[in-house]
Amino acid sequence: MPKLSSFLRPLIAACMFALVAPVVTPSHASGLPFDTVFKGRKQFDALVAQADKWKNLPIGQRVAEIGRAQAGTHYKSFTLEIDNRIEAPSVNLTGLDCWTFFETSLAFARMLDEPKENWTPQTMLKYIELDRYRDGKCTGSYLSRLHYLEDWLHDNNRRGMVKDLTRDLGGVPAAHDAVEMTKAWKSYRYMAHNPDLRAGIAQMEARVASEPLYYIPKSQVAGIESHLQSGDIIGVCSHDGALIGTSHVGLAYRTNDGVLHFMHASAPHNYGKVVLDQRLSDYLYHFRSDAGIMVARPLK
Repeated sequence: MPKLSSFLRPLIAACMFALVAPVVTPSHASGLPFDTVFKGRKQFDALVAQADKWKNLPIGQRVAEIGRAQAGTHYKSFTLEIDNRIEAPSVNLTGLDCWTFFETSLAFARMLDEPKENWTPQTMLKYIELDRYRDGKCTGSYLSRLHYLEDWLHDNNRRGMVKDLTRDLGGVPAAHDAVEMTKAWKSYRYMAHNPDLRAGIAQMEARVASEPLYYIPKSQVAGIESHLQSGDIIGVCSHDGALIGTSHVGLAYRTNDGVLHFMHASAPHNYGKVVLDQRLSDYLYHFRSDAGIMVARPLK
């Protein structure tokens, strides 16, 4: 995932589950080598070795504990830029950015609902696909990926994968825009090698900008922290003049003393690794540009 810009950074970043896992195209069908789409087998096996203690937890707590187990993983951008043309679900557990941190925690947690013999990299990739792509399906096209966090939230909420709690917790509407990828298209490997993608990206951004965006102002976050749970996905929104846009994302984690912390992959100019940071409401005052949060709760 590319380094986040100052505003509306696309965090480079289905159907309801039935009694069996949803049918999705396996990542190896892309034709890319498996060691291209999955990196970090040692880290994966270390998580699997601990998974018995997590598998019976509610999904949110499961996500939080898996995230906590990844603390210390160094920050790495651009891990989704794996090819010049073929888009495919991918995992890199050797380095995480803010988006891949929460989505790998979520995908691994969902995988634990499967029989233990299915706790494999291939199964984890299946759940990455379910989360990362529009309607839970990677078509092989860069345009099928959910590039903006607000778009991810809308799509996954619509499919019943998560519950958008932002408005229920006092979220207010905000003027927003989505232009980062069009402006900085040369920074994105797929777009740089396929300039014809620019028109489709511009159409996607126009649609994202046309949808309502709600956020909870940071002055109100301390008052709603008691309603948040470990494993809730916390999208940070930032100011850019009169507009608001998504700028960062992480997980809520409540420690034994009852304090709700922000857990995230922090960029190199800060910690440069996955950290359990300070209380969420305090964290938001560390950066003047931070305006507030969006909240998504994993449902399954």
